[in-house]
Amino acid sequence: MKQLLISLLLLASVGGRAQIEEKFNLGFENQKENSTLSEGWFKWGYYNLSVDTLAHSGKSSGKITADEAGSSFGSIAYKIPANYEGTTIMLEGYMKIKNVEDGFAGLLMRIDGYDSSLAFDNMENRNITGTKDWEKYTITLNYPEGAENIFIAGILVGKGEAWFDDFVLTIDREDVQALKEVERVLPNALLDKEFDNGSGIEIPGLSLRNVDDLELLGRVWGFLKYHHPNIAKGEVNWDYELFRFLPSYLNVKDTGKRDQLMVEWIDKLGDMKDCAACKPVDEKAFLKPKLEWINSQGIILKEKLLHIYNNRSQGKHQYIGMVSNVRNPEFKNENPYTNMSYPDDGFRLLSLFRYWNMINYFFPYTHLMDKDWNLVLKEYIPVFLDAKNELEYEFAAIQIIGDIKDTHANIWAGADRIDDWKGVMHAPVHVRFIEDKLVVTDYYNPELKPKVGLEIGDVITKINGVPVEEIVEKVSKYYPASNSPSRLRDISADLLRSNSTKMEIEHLSEDSNKQTMTLQLYAASNLDIYRWYRKSNDKSYRMLDNNIGYVTLASIKEEDIPKIKEEFKDTRGIIMDIRNYPSTFVPFSLGSYFVSKPTPFVKFTNGNVDHPGEFTFAKELSIPGEGDTYKGKLIVLVNELSQSQAEYTAMAFRAGDNTTIIGSATAGADGNVSAIHLPGGLRTMISGIGVYYPNGEETQRVGIIPDIEVKPTIQGIRDGKDELIDKAVDLILVD
Repeated sequence: MKQLLISLLLLASVGGRAQIEEKFNLGFENQKENSTLSEGWFKWGYYNLSVDTLAHSGKSSGKITADEAGSSFGSIAYKIPANYEGTTIMLEGYMKIKNVEDGFAGLLMRIDGYDSSLAFDNMENRNITGTKDWEKYTITLNYPEGAENIFIAGILVGKGEAWFDDFVLTIDREDVQALKEVERVLPNALLDKEFDNGSGIEIPGLSLRNVDDLELLGRVWGFLKYHHPNIAKGEVNWDYELFRFLPSYLNVKDTGKRDQLMVEWIDKLGDMKDCAACKPVDEKAFLKPKLEWINSQGIILKEKLLHIYNNRSQGKHQYIGMVSNVRNPEFKNENPYTNMSYPDDGFRLLSLFRYWNMINYFFPYTHLMDKDWNLVLKEYIPVFLDAKNELEYEFAAIQIIGDIKDTHANIWAGADRIDDWKGVMHAPVHVRFIEDKLVVTDYYNPELKPKVGLEIGDVITKINGVPVEEIVEKVSKYYPASNSPSRLRDISADLLRSNSTKMEIEHLSEDSNKQTMTLQLYAASNLDIYRWYRKSNDKSYRMLDNNIGYVTLASIKEEDIPKIKEEFKDTRGIIMDIRNYPSTFVPFSLGSYFVSKPTPFVKFTNGNVDHPGEFTFAKELSIPGEGDTYKGKLIVLVNELSQSQAEYTAMAFRAGDNTTIIGSATAGADGNVSAIHLPGGLRTMISGIGVYYPNGEETQRVGIIPDIEVKPTIQGIRDGKDELIDKAVDLILVD
């Protein structure tokens, strides 16, 4: 009877599923004649895509085959219009892989809004490699407001083959195949296309008066953007309203007329209702809005701006939101204007205004900058407007990005000219700054060693006749960073690049002989280049001599954690290596192994969409105590390669009962990141929440300060030693 009931339930389930109209070909079954891919699927990347008869169900699957070099990626993708409502979106699918190495395979889901990506996961952090039969995988994301398109895909990075089949997409657990589409009404802000092909603004010359007026305009424009209720509703395209206003504003000759023109501009935005929900500044706020500049304006403009502040937008906003749960800023509907590689005068000014105001109102660390952010806007107006070409514009952008002193903040996409300026040819060696010297630490391709002419531990002193320290000083402004170690880390990765095929270097060998040589350079595709550290698919944990456990977070998997706890429970100590970026999030799942009771380890500050510029502390978080506490010593290894999640993880381990952190200061950029898009297709990021120890000590810019400072030495590099591991072993063996 029980077996019959189960069979009936299965039949009902299958029958119910069959009744769903297949609007989307997510099972790879439909294929048009003479088409190489299943209907609706298309190619991203470079690898070969095909339809294969090796299927999980039905007759067909999608297949990705890497090229012989396995140095790139391929993705088989499907686009679904985001004509649905909900809070959570989930992609399920089956994947089979063969000989995947030097990369990963996985499902991919990306949700795009108005010219920007709103949510993304490609399963890279799950590190799926090797050969595996069909398995079901799942990606779950928050379904963002403003979603325009949903992309689902299978992806292969590196070498090997991967098959994909039976994709199912659900929103709030309802299959999109059966979900009713909703009619989408776009706000006026997204319908305004007048300046899509250029602003038409030309600013031929700048006087001191022009700069002062433009500084005020930038402040007012940004203030209105984040405070005026009608802009928040999306009733106007605020980028394009700037272009409409600029010509008349630039022609104003005196302060009175200038202020009157601004008031008239504001009045055109429409009436405002009194805001009963608008609260005054929280006296306990860690950071408070910086609005002193309003009080220095003429009485008419001042009163108008204060009225807007007192009746400012509350709740849903066209341009800004907070990510669910984490509450880092989500900059929405910011068109990157990718068709303008070198933006015109109006768009370059917009780029500056957009970025300065985002930082002014929603960056949690304005108090930690070397510069007074209040003065930066005026400083950069001539820099942005005088940029004569695409490279100078990118330089202007990266310099102001560098002024916020955040290693998360760089130009992560779109800086094509800067990348060309750095050089497309690379030396075949990896270098790092050791003891303040540029030192050869590895060969990208060991087979090239006989041709290189350099030994591990050689010190490079000059490049093309210029001392290394002089080059570093010259280029530092183009390398945004929270602190000096992370800046030198990033500079070192680019110093041996050029657009020539050869480079002259002066170097010191172990016997202190100074030599000058010509170094052969190679295209990146011909080298196994890594930027910070060489990634490995090796097992994440192993037993060292003297009953000491070693764990590297670079390749740790969730399933490794119970094995680590079991195999290392009776060891004398565990070395936790976080000189990398953790492949799995472990602060709670593994951190709880080292505390005997719930232990606070971090607290955050969050911004406020309803009160831009205000940051308040949330409740501190604790590592839960599970009762089965590790009794030995925990030694945590960190250095300048430890950034963001690595730093957060180190904070969690620091809460342990018997933890010692050794190494050197970390990158000083912790917390979830928020993406920023700027005209010309530039994409940057910021640390979006403030991260602090429970006692209020800073981590931003400071990094994780080790209990015992241990740095590698040049001699240790030459001898092939890992001096941090050696020190960790010594600390564990000391009773």
